[in-house]
Amino acid sequence: MHFPRLPDWLVYLAVVAALLIAAVGRRERADAPPPPPPVPGEEGVPLGPSSPFDPSVVVEVPGKQKPGTGTAFSVADTGVWLTARHVVDGCSETALVVAEGRGVAARVQIDPSGEAAVLTTEGGAPAMPLMHAGARLKRGDLGYHPGFPQGRPGEAVSRLLGRENLVVRGRGARTEPVLVWAEVGRTDSLKGTLAGLSGAPALDSAGRVIGVTVAEAPRRGRIYTTAPETMLNALQTTRRRASNFAVGEPINVENYGRVADALRRDLRVAQVVCLATS
Repeated sequence: MHFPRLPDWLVYLAVVAALLIAAVGRRERADAPPPPPPVPGEEGVPLGPSSPFDPSVVVEVPGKQKPGTGTAFSVADTGVWLTARHVVDGCSETALVVAEGRGVAARVQIDPSGEAAVLTTEGGAPAMPLMHAGARLKRGDLGYHPGFPQGRPGEAVSRLLGRENLVVRGRGARTEPVLVWAEVGRTDSLKGTLAGLSGAPALDSAGRVIGVTVAEAPRRGRIYTTAPETMLNALQTTRRRASNFAVGEPINVENYGRVADALRRDLRVAQVVCLATS
């Protein structure tokens, strides 16, 4: 039996193809490995340090402060409190409400570089524990905001999205890093704006203060808080110290309303009132 003779060009083509395959097979490969699959919503991803390249949110602060209300929380039982700067900046008379129709005078010390202010009073309330600056936050963490939205007792719960830069224009113009949260719940009867919640603590699930609530974007459903380091810097700048042995109560979505009520009842979270402006 005889096989037909193959044309010379076909033999040459087969030899060239074999040589090409051998050369490609011996070539060094330095390709990067495939990327890991994305995490849905980036939840659980550690939050990196603040950066000038973080997205920015702009806030306009009027030149003259109007009398108003906000929230403050105790950081030392000797009478040291934290609140949001814009709540008390420009106030000549400030008080903490301790009972219906009763208040105690508070001295105001403004941190010139951040959206936090320190209040001091004669006597105080049990302190709340502060999260230290080096603590690792993760995207998707829940935060709880007990305070006095719209001048009444109330609270909100949010989920951590990441970092942004707060650009303040007007009085006390500055730029500082903040944490941005998505609101996911609030007091059932609370409708509309969260005004009055400014200065409230943002608490983690262990009851530690992550930051001070400073702003909201109602249309986007966003809440903004200071970063942990901003709180500590405000205390350091004003030469005030937080209590070292403060304890917090664990919080979750089932009990945060009850925990918030207890914090207000113990005056660990109190309403702050700007009575007159300078």
